[in-house]
Amino acid sequence: METLSNNTAEERPRTRRFRISSIEILCAVLLVAVLAQSKLQDLFDVPALRTGSTVFVAVCVQALPFLVLGVLISGAIAAFVPARALERVLPKKASAAVGVAGLAGVALPGCECASVPVARRLIGQGVAPAAALTFLLAAPAVNPVVLVATAVAFPGRPEMVFGRFAGSLATAMVMGWIWARWGKLSWITERALRRLPDVQPGQRWRVFAETARTDLVEAGGFLVLGALISASLNVLVPAKWFEVLSGQIIVGVVVMAVLAVVLALCSEADAFVAASLTAVPLLPKLVFLVVGPAVDVKLFALQTGTFGRSFAARFAPVTFVVAIACGTVAGVIFLGGVR
Repeated sequence: METLSNNTAEERPRTRRFRISSIEILCAVLLVAVLAQSKLQDLFDVPALRTGSTVFVAVCVQALPFLVLGVLISGAIAAFVPARALERVLPKKASAAVGVAGLAGVALPGCECASVPVARRLIGQGVAPAAALTFLLAAPAVNPVVLVATAVAFPGRPEMVFGRFAGSLATAMVMGWIWARWGKLSWITERALRRLPDVQPGQRWRVFAETARTDLVEAGGFLVLGALISASLNVLVPAKWFEVLSGQIIVGVVVMAVLAVVLALCSEADAFVAASLTAVPLLPKLVFLVVGPAVDVKLFALQTGTFGRSFAARFAPVTFVVAIACGTVAGVIFLGGVR
């Protein structure tokens, strides 16, 4: 009996080696796609499918470089930044740490895809969740790249740049303070809260590579899911609907806020899309630019995969309401009223 048990235990690792993983499935799908390329082109030669596939590829191509940047920063934080260093830099009081984290978002060029793994790594390094979530919302919206892109998209309209900066920073900090006051750690999945031990000097590069690879696989899958949802919904929104928004400010604000969630554009590119909607007033456009980097279907999918469904189901709706309010107030202040 003992011999049989030992043999069984020795056979288990061999059985696991032959399990088909997602990598093998992906390679098989790619191989089929290459071999059957001509037939697939004829099968999917439909205008709606072509538009959807274009949007899907555009969202992935826009977001992937910044997602890679985010996971590299995430790996660097895990491998080279001791938890004690972060604890010394950030204030002990959560409300003060929120302010510091909001301003820190100015220094990191990236989009919302990059900020999610970085925020998760900050929490794993002992940073207060309120500060990490503030950084998550601020980094893709108030960094210099986004502000310059907004200035280029709206030439001669510096008030749009200032309004976007103020509205987005206010959204991030208000959400941070809301979480500090009412947020519960039980809403965040346990793996995101797990405290990471300090890395030994000889293991830093290995930890860096492993952390970056893991975060990329986890976040990349949800990025693809969010892009697929965005592409599907993008096809269903007729362009002529925008014409009725020119004289309906309140309706325009709500519609543009919902559209920002649905389209899931990268924060470096959304200003050009907003500027192209010439029939839409400036205030709804500004709300579109404030809401988009804070909450969209792609970001919701990433947050679900990183922090858990319970967190995303609470955090995203509140962020949506706060972003609309902050964007509207910023528009009234910097645009000189409702226009």
